[in-house]
Amino acid sequence: MSCSGQGLISLDEAFVAYSTVEPRVVQTLPLIQAHQHYLAQDVLSDIALPLFTQSAVDGYALKSEDINAGITEFELVGEIRAGIEEHIQIESGQCVRIFTGGKLPDSADTVARQEIVSKTNSRISLNQAIKKGVDIRYQGEELSVGAILANEGQYLKSGLVAALGMAGVKEVKVFNHPSIAVLITGDEVSQSLDNDAKVFDANSPMILTWLHERGFHTVHIEHVIDDEVILKKALANALDHYDLVVTTGGVSVGDYDLIRPVSQALGAKEIFWQVAQKPGKPIYFAEYKKQKHASYLLGLPGNPAAVFVCLEIHLSTLLKAMQGLKDPKPEWQKALLSDSVKGDSREQLLRMKLKVDEQGQLSVSKLKKQQSHMLSNLSEANVIGRIPVFNNPENSPQFIEFISL
Repeated sequence: MSCSGQGLISLDEAFVAYSTVEPRVVQTLPLIQAHQHYLAQDVLSDIALPLFTQSAVDGYALKSEDINAGITEFELVGEIRAGIEEHIQIESGQCVRIFTGGKLPDSADTVARQEIVSKTNSRISLNQAIKKGVDIRYQGEELSVGAILANEGQYLKSGLVAALGMAGVKEVKVFNHPSIAVLITGDEVSQSLDNDAKVFDANSPMILTWLHERGFHTVHIEHVIDDEVILKKALANALDHYDLVVTTGGVSVGDYDLIRPVSQALGAKEIFWQVAQKPGKPIYFAEYKKQKHASYLLGLPGNPAAVFVCLEIHLSTLLKAMQGLKDPKPEWQKALLSDSVKGDSREQLLRMKLKVDEQGQLSVSKLKKQQSHMLSNLSEANVIGRIPVFNNPENSPQFIEFISL
């Protein structure tokens, strides 16, 4: 799929290329450690939920047949708290104090919440009629044994971890996280400006925090100057020891754009280079074969806005594919384009503002300062809009696709 000498590939063709990568191995992890991983198989419930029939409120457990017989006063014969197993049985005209989550006695089938009860010593009075089965959580009403709790490919966020934990799940099978190295290239990039020709490094903090937000907390990062010998050593080490190498800068056509030639001299096979998108056109993707499996190189442009867009569109897709997702491409949504944009010969990936009107209609508007070296509009941007190719202003799209940030 390399486009070297053959023109640019489309964004959708790049997504197809990512979907062909080798997924990482499957491993079994304790539930908490599996947080921010993708499930490698469905998770089934070994238990019913609730585990037992229980009270949904603080109140009094009694027999509905007594209520149907017109009995409104009951003898209080015991107490049942949540988590404490009691073996109390009630007879006609009796009740038992029960708290939320307490196990309902077999002899009771209704709970009177405490707000509708008057208590005097060891007797209670019902102040209003109630129906059989009210304020009870029945065993298995949420889940039956064998029910699917989560599906293969689902991402383990905290809510899903909690749902699995409630069902007694102790460990799950997940796709292993790829190990990642990040090489920030460029003589001009600096963490402290020691001369007037340098710029502050935005790419390393952006990429590191972006990866951290997605569960990748152990990332090797290295700054590499534009020297072929030094770059070759750093790139060889990264490709040999990591599943994925992400670089910034050095992938265009300048004299010091060394990522492509150096990586290929090391044995990397180009999958594609240059995508018909703006910003981020010179993005480079290659495979590096190891003895047991392949590692991959994703070469991003150097301008920070282009890096940001490529993280959200390209690296996100590649990481999902490496973690076993069968359909890793971005989940595009559609919205009304509320203002005009200029056409281009490439698809445009714009930082935009999404709004929802009173009728629920989604609309997006283009933010200012879209140049690839500018990041200041990220304080307002909440989506990236995908503007298709068009030349005639009369063909400007009414609706466009977007992904949320």
